[in-house]
Parts: sequence; structure tokens; C-alpha cells
Amino acid sequence: MRNAITRRNYLALTAAAGAGAALPVHCAETQATHIPKRVLGRTGVEVPILGFGSGSRFCNAFKGKDGEAVEALNRAVDLGVTYFDTATSYGSGYSQRMMGEVLKARRKEVFIATKIYGGERDEIMRNLEETLKRLQTDHVDLLHIHKLEDDDEVKRVGEKGGSVETYYKLREQKVARFIGVTAHSDPLPLRHFIERYDFDCVQMALNAALQGVVRYEGGYKPNPASRPSFETLALPAALEKNMGVLAMKVLGQGHLVGNDPQKADAKSLMRYVWSLPVASSMIGMTSVAEIEQNVAWARAFTPMPVAEREGLSKALAPRHKASLDRLFADHDDRC
Repeated sequence: MRNAITRRNYLALTAAAGAGAALPVHCAETQATHIPKRVLGRTGVEVPILGFGSGSRFCNAFKGKDGEAVEALNRAVDLGVTYFDTATSYGSGYSQRMMGEVLKARRKEVFIATKIYGGERDEIMRNLEETLKRLQTDHVDLLHIHKLEDDDEVKRVGEKGGSVETYYKLREQKVARFIGVTAHSDPLPLRHFIERYDFDCVQMALNAALQGVVRYEGGYKPNPASRPSFETLALPAALEKNMGVLAMKVLGQGHLVGNDPQKADAKSLMRYVWSLPVASSMIGMTSVAEIEQNVAWARAFTPMPVAEREGLSKALAPRHKASLDRLFADHDDRC
């Protein structure tokens, strides 16, 4: 039986950290031969916890190797990675074209999400028309406003003829089954957007280093000089409205992965995020071997106890939180 992940569940479980409580797994599949699935909030759609991110890592690995790119994407679908995440800016449409080569034969198997930067209706419609041609489909499952940055933008996208009004109409017309918003760097504007508008999904930066803690004699405490995290500020607001929550930047653009004592292995970083109340996480994958390894980890997933999650954050945040905040603030998704 599937249980909805609610804000009450989340806050109660977080409060139970001292007792070593672990977040429950809400999976449609429990056998090791399947990737666990979760319900994408109010959409009611089940998606795998491992999504295929096709930003800079994908484009840089495969650009000029179209056959290998399509082979990797098909292999992912074969293994159950049926959530594709792309954007108009990824490789100037490259990732969308490669995904289109898969979707033309396997559209019913794949949940396709794409993103368009905030703008006025005509600009959005031009970008969407090009997107649908590249993806070789007549609709997308999820259309995001791409990379919300500040409160001025929260206000601007809601103006007449802007992104919010246009996205509402596209949802009504079923050109986009669902609509969402993404944010990389500042969780406060994202929280304001969530509270202000009626969107179905949200994609945010979530990883073990973003909690912002500092060492002090005898333990750790929140760092008051550190920017708040999406996990503590935006995630509860999304859960309050039963939005489908999607994670990105799970590996910190690769900066968190390594053998250094103040870094971690990719499996632990994914497990941390999969133990949060998220539906899926977008992971950039650069080879068939990497896809197969990530799928194996997803199939074997067990929730990370709260105490272990806190320990991982305490090991990573003092070294990486501030640098990741700067990186994500300046990060350009174009590749």
C-alpha cells in the first residue's frame, strides 16, 4: 500500500531524529529487480526515484556521439529510468533532440519534463513549439519555469501575459499535463512562488552539504551566516501544498564526490536524497556503465536513518556549503 508523503509526516520524522528515526520508503515496487517508484504529489503519477538528468554532464559526454547518446537513453528506459529531464538550453536543444529519438518510438513509456526560462507568452510559445519538434511529441508531461532566481522574478512571472498565466493555459489545453518551477540557489523566492501560485511540481537543489552547519565545541549547530537550505525552507512549503518534489544537484555538480574525508561516495549522496520526501532525483549520467551502476543502487535502496543523514551533512557542509551556494548562484545551465 502506498502512503502519501505529507508535510506532517516530514516534520514529525525530522523531529524524531534524536531517536534515530528513518524516513519511510514509499515505493510502488519493493523487489530488487525494480527501481522504486513514488507518487509525484498531486499529479498522482508514479515515477522512479532515479531520473535521467540531461544537462551539462550528458551534453558534454555525448555531443558529437549521437548514436551513443540514444543508446544510453534507450538502455536507461530498458532498466526502468523512465523519467527524462531536459531543457531548451541544454546543449542548445541537443539533449531534447537525443531524447526525441527515443520518444518517437517509446513515448508512452517515458515521463518527459522540460524547462523554459521565464518570459512573455510569445517567447514561451516559440520555445515550446521548438521543444515539441525536437522531442517528437505533441505534449510534455511536465513543463517547468526554469531557474527561478529572486523575488523580482516571482512577481514578474505572475504579470499578465507572463509565464504563470501562459503555463496555466498550457495545462488547461493539455499541451503540458502538469506545470512546475525549478530553482538552483535561493530557497526563499522559491518558497514565495510556491505559496503564491497554483503549480503541480517543484524541482530544487537538495544534497547532503546544503544544510549549513558549523562545528563548535561538543558538536554542531546551524550556521546563522549561511544561506538557508531548500530542504528546510522550500521543501516543507511544497509538501504543504502536496506538490510533486524533484531533487537536483544531488552530487553538487560532482564537487561532493571523492575519497577525501570531507567528501562522499555517489551512492551515499543519492541515498541521502532518496531518504527525503522527494518523488525523484535528477542525476546526470554519462555512459551505459554509469546508468547501470546508478540503477543497481536505486534498486537496492534502503532509507538512510536520520542520524546518519545528519552525520553526512556535518561532514560535508562546513567545507562545501558556502562554495556550493556561490556555484549554484552563478551556474549557467547552458552547455
